[in-house]
Amino acid sequence: SDKYHALAQKYLPEGTAGVISFSIKGGRARAAKFIDSLKMISLEVHVADIHSCILHPATATHRQLSDEQLVACGITPGLVRLSVGLEHVDDILDDLKQAFAAIAQ
Repeated sequence: SDKYHALAQKYLPEGTAGVISFSIKGGRARAAKFIDSLKMISLEVHVADIHSCILHPATATHRQLSDEQLVACGITPGLVRLSVGLEHVDDILDDLKQAFAAIAQ
């Protein structure tokens, strides 16, 4: 029912990837708190594992860039990259929900 389903079928006929990126409002500190609040999903420098893992590009893979260079590359201070693993979807969602709740306080 997703509005982009037809485009995904057209451009990704073999299926879509399990890596998504999203930005946490509040910048680096709030993104770090979100990542630290995860219990099952682990912080990794790479995002290619059978287990769910998360990456903060601004402080990991792109840490050598200035804030201005990061923005020019499309990397916001709160950007995180999630690689979805083989765990049960409910377990992944529960971990994400409790981490979002932790930063909402």
